Amino acid sequence: MAEQSSDGGRISNGRRRSRRSRGRRAAVVAAWSVVALLLIGGSGLGYLYVKLNGNLQGVDINAQLGKDRPRNIDNGSMDILVLGSDSRSGANAEYGTDEGGARSDTAMVVHVYEGHRKASVVSIPRDTLIDRPQCTAGDGTPVPGEHRAMFNTAYEVGGPACAVKTVEKMSGIRMDHYLEVDFTGFKKLIDELGGVEITTTRPIKDPGSHLDLPPGTHTLDGEQSLGLVRTRKSVGDGSDLGRIQLQQAFIKAFLAQVKDLGTLSDPTRLLGVADTATRAITPDSGLDSVTELMGLARSLGGLGPEDVQMVTLPVVYDPVDPNRVVPLQDASRQVWSALAGDRPIPAAALRDSAGDKGDAGTVVRGGTAAAHGTGPERPERAPAAPGAPVAPRTPGVDGSAGE
Repeated sequence: MAEQSSDGGRISNGRRRSRRSRGRRAAVVAAWSVVALLLIGGSGLGYLYVKLNGNLQGVDINAQLGKDRPRNIDNGSMDILVLGSDSRSGANAEYGTDEGGARSDTAMVVHVYEGHRKASVVSIPRDTLIDRPQCTAGDGTPVPGEHRAMFNTAYEVGGPACAVKTVEKMSGIRMDHYLEVDFTGFKKLIDELGGVEITTTRPIKDPGSHLDLPPGTHTLDGEQSLGLVRTRKSVGDGSDLGRIQLQQAFIKAFLAQVKDLGTLSDPTRLLGVADTATRAITPDSGLDSVTELMGLARSLGGLGPEDVQMVTLPVVYDPVDPNRVVPLQDASRQVWSALAGDRPIPAAALRDSAGDKGDAGTVVRGGTAAAHGTGPERPERAPAAPGAPVAPRTPGVDGSAGE
């Protein structure tokens, strides 16, 4: 997947496939469901080509980033940066105050291994303090770098290209593709699919996300699904790290359901879902056509929730500001080097991370099967090392009021 990692690991990045990477698909897990949905549509999307093609507005990341990027290596694997945009204006205004710009509320690096039968997803906490590189916004405006900047400010100040450049600088891995989905599109997509069935093991009641679910099995509509992936106050330690675990569990539940549903055999329903999905996403210019998206979907059609490992970038709470987190440098290098070499992420890299502590991810399981212990399991979490420090229970890693 990528290029040469900082520690010399080969970035087997798969199929860096010359940028246009004949579309594979891994981003699916991240784009909360968008790619998964296209995956189900399969060849049925063909007759909708003209209509759906008009919905897609791509971003030419490669042109904006130029040549100052990790080396492009084609080894059969693939890496996609998936962002959930946090814009609070327009149709998304009901979810908060318009702060004058959009932020990446959710960020995931999806690595699809050579052969495209397995994938790893690394969630990057939005409040991770990083050294943001100098970049250029979509309109050509230079954006200065910043020391100890929150990760999600990269998207806010420079848009998709700056977000990609920041991830590439952090990881040493070249992103093959970029996918973005917004709140409104996410809601509509879930509604078009008829909702997502989950089982909650404990009550979830979060006034900030307007969610009130007792333990048991529920079919969540779009509004409820959005509330669930934005909930943090009532799960885990109430931080953004707990919310990430909840998002990962929901995505697995979604993928498990989607893989077993043949719902898109109905042309009318297919049209509604495909139309909503293509309007909901902003892809890079290598995926901005139905043909390219279909190629990606077909390539990744065999991936199920059991084939996807989901972890959080190894972090600890910042000693200066406990409402922020900072990467564990050695552990983060292990994660990125593993993906660069097209290898599984070692459990040891997650051992001391605050991001993989807690049980927020066990609050939600996929469908009714999970209630009987047959649902998809979360990836095994590395046990804490004996004597390892426990992260403080901070009320909100992002320091924001209601998400």
